[in-house]
Amino acid sequence: MSIGQVLLPLIDLIFPPRCPLCGEGIGAQTGMCMTCWGTLAIPGEPACVTCGRPFGDSMPAGATCAPCFAYPPRHAGIAAGTLYNNTSRKLVLAFKHGGRLGLAPMMAGLIVSKLAFVDREWIVVPVPLHRWRLWKRGYNQAAELGRELARRTGARLCVDGLQRRKPTPSLGGLGKLARKRALSGVIGVRSGRKAFLKGAKVVLVDDVLTSGATTNACVSVLRRAGAERVVIACFARVLDEALDAT
Repeated sequence: MSIGQVLLPLIDLIFPPRCPLCGEGIGAQTGMCMTCWGTLAIPGEPACVTCGRPFGDSMPAGATCAPCFAYPPRHAGIAAGTLYNNTSRKLVLAFKHGGRLGLAPMMAGLIVSKLAFVDREWIVVPVPLHRWRLWKRGYNQAAELGRELARRTGARLCVDGLQRRKPTPSLGGLGKLARKRALSGVIGVRSGRKAFLKGAKVVLVDDVLTSGATTNACVSVLRRAGAERVVIACFARVLDEALDAT
C-alpha cells in the first residue's frame, strides 16, 4: 500500500470529495457526481474503422468515413474518451489551466477503455509543449494523461520522445493550410530517443483533438523516425456533427 493510499482517509476527512463541476458531494476524490457524468458525450458504435468517428445508425459496422476514404491518415486510429461538449470543455479547462491535476486518473480512465489492445509492447508519447509554455504552466497536461495511461496499460512511458523546437501561435481560427505552415518544422523527435522509437508501436497522447493539425504533425515525425504504428489517444475530440450520434 502506497503512502497516498494510507493518507487518503485523512485527506477525505479534511477535504471531502466533491464533484469538480458542480460541487456535489461524491464518494472519491477522482470522480464526478452522477448528474454530471450523464452530461458527458461518449463516442458510440458503429464508428469509422479507421479513425473512430461515430456514425450513429447511418452506416454499417466496419465502414470508413468520407474524410478517411478521401485522405487516408497516417495514424492507425483515434481513441477518444469523450466528444467535446460543455462538460468536457469545463473538465479540460480545469485540468489544463486550473491546475486540477487530480482529474488525470478519471480522464485517463475514459480514454483507456478504448485502448484494450495496448500492452507493455507499446510506448506512450505525449504531445510536447514548448519549454516556455511548460515553464509558465508548470506541467504538460498531455504528459500527465500519458503517465496514467502507461500505468493502467503497462505500456512504457516516453515523456520526452517529442519536442517543440519553437513556440507556435494559437491555431484557433486558422485555416488548414495556415495551421500546417504554423507547425512546419516545429515538432521533432528528440535525438536521444530516435533509436527507442524506431519500429515502435506508439500511443500519442493529447488532451483535446480539434483539427488534428498538431497530432498529424507529431504522427508524421514519429513515422519518419521509424515508428511502426501510431494511435492517437485524447480525452475530448471535437466532432460537433457526431454529438447526436452518441
